[in-house]
Amino acid sequence: MRGGWLVIAVLLLLLAASGVVALRLWRELEGVSIGPEGWLALIGGVAVTSILGVGLMALVFFSHRRGFDDRVGRE
Repeated sequence: MRGGWLVIAVLLLLLAASGVVALRLWRELEGVSIGPEGWLALIGGVAVTSILGVGLMALVFFSHRRGFDDRVGRE
């Protein structure tokens, strides 16, 4: 299990580093403003991406629970 903790630690470090980079880039864009259409597009993109991700993960769990994955490759 030690390798699992190492992977989690590395992933958390990468997440923190990407957050720092995103924050620094966001602060450099002080003079740039986003109009209402831009905010609408941003919110819509986040919503659609989240819905798609949740839907696909639900299909993965559904497939695993129903045993559809067990039948693949046994023929």
